[in-house]
Amino acid sequence: MKKISFIKLAVLLLLLTFSLVRNAFSQEAIDKVIAVVGGDMILSSDIEQEVLRLKMQGGLPEGDVKCQLLEQLLIQKLLLHQSRIDSLAPNEAAIESEIERRLRYFVNQIGSEKALENYFHKPMYEIKNDLRETIREQQLTQQMRQKVVEKITVTPSEVKSFFKTIPTDSLPMIPQQYELQQIAIYPPSTAIAKFNVKDKLLDLRSRILKGERFSMLAMAYSEDLASAKKGGELGFRTRDELVKSFSEVAFNLADGQVSQIVETEYGFHIIQMIEKRNNQVNVRHILLKPQFSSDMLIEARNKLDSIAELVRKDSLTFEKACVYHSEDKKSRMNGGVVVNAATNTKYFEKEQLQPSDYYIIKELKKGEVSQSFESRDENANVIFKVVKIKNIIPSHKANLVDDYNTIQEMTKQSREYDVFMKWIKEKQRITYVKIEPEFKNCKFPTEGWVK
Repeated sequence: MKKISFIKLAVLLLLLTFSLVRNAFSQEAIDKVIAVVGGDMILSSDIEQEVLRLKMQGGLPEGDVKCQLLEQLLIQKLLLHQSRIDSLAPNEAAIESEIERRLRYFVNQIGSEKALENYFHKPMYEIKNDLRETIREQQLTQQMRQKVVEKITVTPSEVKSFFKTIPTDSLPMIPQQYELQQIAIYPPSTAIAKFNVKDKLLDLRSRILKGERFSMLAMAYSEDLASAKKGGELGFRTRDELVKSFSEVAFNLADGQVSQIVETEYGFHIIQMIEKRNNQVNVRHILLKPQFSSDMLIEARNKLDSIAELVRKDSLTFEKACVYHSEDKKSRMNGGVVVNAATNTKYFEKEQLQPSDYYIIKELKKGEVSQSFESRDENANVIFKVVKIKNIIPSHKANLVDDYNTIQEMTKQSREYDVFMKWIKEKQRITYVKIEPEFKNCKFPTEGWVK
């Protein structure tokens, strides 16, 4: 087996499921049931593996670590037990996708599928089965917890009241933030670029129909790098998990059939059916994006530079320039103001900006307009931008005026915690819980586990 570095091995042990790790350590280890919640057992090896995980992450917390870890597992099993009572259904397509994602990572770290099988003394299908059950449980516990707190909202008065309870020295520091406006356009002559990419895909499709393997061509040519490593395979997906134009074609393919060219916002694809299962499909695809000549790129930049110069000379306001020229549908009618998709606000921290964008704006002052530059849109397509700094908020301690959304989220999280703790106490009273004598003296923060 390929030699595994200590770092790679540590990453594997940190991320693999308990059942896999347990087998990796010893086939002869004696395990013991230390607690039962409903019909679910907690094993001594579960605690030991959590201890190992914490050590790998940098150290153990203060206090009785095993008692703290046991309570975390008790809560997880309580959620899992209640999820079954409430008949929550896991998303099998999402589970299969997560299995494939984790296995890709493990294989990349350890070198090959064969090396992974040798390491865990199991064939790949058994490793997948172990992962499948663990991921299914994780998904159900997450769904159950979300169900407990899903109706919680907070009012402005509650946010203000909560803010007053936070000691000044406990207020979070907010990093420097930027409020941006942008004019964005795509390279011109897209008809030529689209023709060229379609011509290349037609050639690849012809090669596949003549006998070349779709998976090998996907690995060589597809611009979807995540799936290209797997020969273009996406794993089982439902219609809702695929772009509409892609899913309409994919779900109508027969086994082994290769589609005609499909256009989506990500680019152009050809698709091959691997397997259809109920309301899910597993397909391969090759993605190619239009490529632009240097003349096309120069033309786009020159156009934007001309617009920016008019704005700088006050011949045209930035807001009107957005309406007349910007091709970013989300911001053009809003004065070019860009919304942060991660926070749903108009403020960006450095790490939330694309590197190409931050490199341009970091030297700008409030009100200044950048030169044109190449960037990427949300679908990784080439786009050119001119950016104006509408506002720069220096790093500061959180306050209600500038950081209402942050304080609102803190208030909501506090409310959710209180509701969740109340839910735990209610379920403790009506759920069978048995803890072995060696753990009955644990001082659990949430009382009620030991009956």
